[in-house]
Amino acid sequence: MLPPVVDVSWVREHRDEVVLADVRWYLDGRSGRAAYDAGHLPGAVFVDLDRWLAAPPGPDAGRHPLPEPEVFAEGMAALGIGDGDPVVAYDDAGGVTAARLVWMLRVTGHDAALLDGGTAAWDGSLEQAVPERPPAVFTPRPWPAERLAGTDDALDPAAVVLDARDPERYRGDREPVDPRAGHVPGAVNVPCRANLDADGRFLPVEQLRATFAAAGVTADSDVVSYCGSGVTACHNLLALELAGLPQGRLYPGSWSQYSADPDRPVAVGDRPS
Repeated sequence: MLPPVVDVSWVREHRDEVVLADVRWYLDGRSGRAAYDAGHLPGAVFVDLDRWLAAPPGPDAGRHPLPEPEVFAEGMAALGIGDGDPVVAYDDAGGVTAARLVWMLRVTGHDAALLDGGTAAWDGSLEQAVPERPPAVFTPRPWPAERLAGTDDALDPAAVVLDARDPERYRGDREPVDPRAGHVPGAVNVPCRANLDADGRFLPVEQLRATFAAAGVTADSDVVSYCGSGVTACHNLLALELAGLPQGRLYPGSWSQYSADPDRPVAVGDRPS
C-alpha cells in the first residue's frame, strides 16, 4: 500500500497512476466547491465531504457520522474512482480535512495517501477545468469494527484517548459549534495541526513519535482519536501510522455526539481529568 503521506515529487513521478482528490471544506461555512472551481491541481476531482464522506448530522450521531458504505461507494464511483485506483487527497489546511477521505479508503483496503503540504506545496499551475472521468466500479465495504470506537471506548481509562481539536476548544475556553464546551474526561489534547510545520507539512517522524509518547501512546496502546465531528481526528490517526505507532480507532461521533447528552461528564482545563 501507499504510505499515509506522499510529497509533490512522488505525485509528479506517479501522476498517471493515481487519482487526485480535492477535499477542501471549511468550518466557517465557506464553500469548498467554490475554492476548487477557482483553481485546483490538474486533473483533480472534487470530493464533497458533506455529501459523500458523512451521513446527515444529528445529536445521536454527531455532525459528520460515517456514511453508509453504499453511499460512500456511490460517491467514489460517480467521481470515477474505482476499486483499484490509488487516491492522493489534498486540501489547503495541511490535510486536516482530506485525512477523512484517506482514512476511509485505507481502512477499507484501498490505496490512498495525503499530499504533504496540500495546495501550498504544489509547485505548478492550477486549473479550473473539471476533469471528465467515466463512472467506475467501487464496491461497498463495511467499516471495520476494530477501527471504530464509541462513547464507552472514549471513556475507558484503559485507552489513550486523543483530542485533535485546538487547545482552546479542548480546554473549554470556547465552543463555536457544539452543545457544550470542554473535553471527554481523561482525553489528552494532541491538536492535529501540531503534526505540521509552519509550511503545513508533516513534522519529522521522530518529532511525531515524541508528541504521541508525551500523550501516553506506546507500542501497546489502545488509541482512540476524536475531534469535533470525526474529521480532523483522522489526521492524528494517519500521523500515528506515519510515525510507526499502533493503528488507532476513530470515534466518529466525536465531541459533537458526546456533548449532546447533558448527562455525560465533561472536563475543562489544560490537563486530562
